[in-house]
Amino acid sequence: MSGTQWIIFILIVQAIHFLGTWKLYVRAGRKAWEAAVPIYNAIILMQIINRPKWWVILLFIPIINLLMFPVIWVETIRSFGRNGQSESWLAVLTLGFYIYYVNYALDVSYVKDRSLHPRTALGEWVSSIVFAIVAATLVHTYFIQPYVIPTGSLEKTLRVGDFLFVSKFHYGARTPMTTVAAPMVHDTLPVLGIRSYLNKPQLPYFRLPGFKKVKRNEIVVFSWPADTVRVFFKKEKGVKKPIDKKSNYVKRCVGIPGDSLAVIDGYVHINGKQTILPDRALPQYDYMAYAQKGVSSRLLKELGVTDFNRIYVTPQVTQGQFDQISTYLEGSRRGNSGNIELYTNHLGIPAKVIRSAGLSLKEQTDRQRLLTVTEGLAQKLQNNAAIDSVVKIIEPQDQAGYNIFPQHNTYRWNNDNFGPIYLPEKGKTVSLNLKVLPIYKKIIKDYESNSISVSGNQISINGEVTDSYTFKQDYYWMMGDNRDHSEDSRTWGFVPENHIVGTPIFIWMSIDNFRDGWRNWKIRWDRVFTTVHGNGEPVSYFKYFLIVLAGWFVFDFFRKRRKQNKS
Repeated sequence: MSGTQWIIFILIVQAIHFLGTWKLYVRAGRKAWEAAVPIYNAIILMQIINRPKWWVILLFIPIINLLMFPVIWVETIRSFGRNGQSESWLAVLTLGFYIYYVNYALDVSYVKDRSLHPRTALGEWVSSIVFAIVAATLVHTYFIQPYVIPTGSLEKTLRVGDFLFVSKFHYGARTPMTTVAAPMVHDTLPVLGIRSYLNKPQLPYFRLPGFKKVKRNEIVVFSWPADTVRVFFKKEKGVKKPIDKKSNYVKRCVGIPGDSLAVIDGYVHINGKQTILPDRALPQYDYMAYAQKGVSSRLLKELGVTDFNRIYVTPQVTQGQFDQISTYLEGSRRGNSGNIELYTNHLGIPAKVIRSAGLSLKEQTDRQRLLTVTEGLAQKLQNNAAIDSVVKIIEPQDQAGYNIFPQHNTYRWNNDNFGPIYLPEKGKTVSLNLKVLPIYKKIIKDYESNSISVSGNQISINGEVTDSYTFKQDYYWMMGDNRDHSEDSRTWGFVPENHIVGTPIFIWMSIDNFRDGWRNWKIRWDRVFTTVHGNGEPVSYFKYFLIVLAGWFVFDFFRKRRKQNKS
């Protein structure tokens, strides 16, 4: 909605409020005109219903106000003696319009000193739940949001199964643009599996003041710019989502507005210099390991390699046997020799499961194996006597990669050799021609809401021929530390400033084998209660938390005991 449309909408809401409540204002000893003045009428209403004036602030906070309006409707009719549960439900289910009936059809009197305590245990329970949800939604929307790492795009820096607290106040909280949405959920209602929001009306983008800007090489949570999926891993027609309801992604911000970025042989270069990552960053690349006697899985596990596949070979397998081991498989096929090949991750198939299924399996040990490891692990492999060589796999320059931004045949870029590309900065102007148009077309059209047309060599924006464009906001470049297994800006391009959500600050829980079913879960104790940013090896503060918690319980026990002795 435009600014003018919002003003009209607010005036309509104020008119509805005035027409439905002015008599009640008069019965409460106020003037009828006081029900018509925006904001002032809300302050007076708080006095009438005997609630604190700061509640007015909650009425103007998106999402929070959806929870507060039903409370205000019920409190209003109860201030005039309408205390029945049926009437409270009518006030909520009619979206407050039951107040019109009370205002015009009933002869009600104002109850000045009514009790504010719920009359029933159910009422007290409902009241407590509502305000707990309000408080939690306020924290979730504007301060701290929990997040779990679902994919390996940042391995080994952030692990699959890391449970994070994401700060929204570092960069300044982005106020909700979607005005009608269920609290405490993102884009889908749990269990029901349906959309949790309405596309309209939408508020314009606004961000509260933060105490820092996004810095180069910080880990950032953002709304995925390319998100059109209603449900992940389900093929269906795409949907158009509001910005704040797009799926949240977490990557490393390797480039900030104004940078010239290039990826050369897998390494990021900014303004012509190779970027230096923080010491906690653990980027991974694909390597091919070679060994004349075969690269064994046992050796890889002993050296700390965890991202590789294993192949088991068996002459035959029944359907019953296959069902028993299927949860451990990532694929299967019949090999050239006629044997059946079973593919698993690095954990393989447990020996007890193999025995229980009555299978005869032999693990295939190839002379070369594709591994995804850090440079440190690659060096350890190279130094091991059982390994002949370890070679980093690099896509050569001028070889077009699959699905690489800007998805145009003019640019023969790939994941390992990409760019250079300029990252737009708000207020800066770039020359525009047919060669650079594919790079900035999505920004101009989708992110900054302009129309584009091309006639011959001429480019027109909003119907006017132009050879330049001035950007309206900042843009960032996000990449995963798992460089060869991350769908990031190399695929879908720039991340607009209005898509930035926050930054992860704390890992409060970390579970290994997170995607392999809860029976296989193992807590990574060395990662519990660790900070995300900082220098040096992460230190777990969990034991200190337990000490403080135990100290509090001891203090509370003696405090209560002393209080009982005095009484």
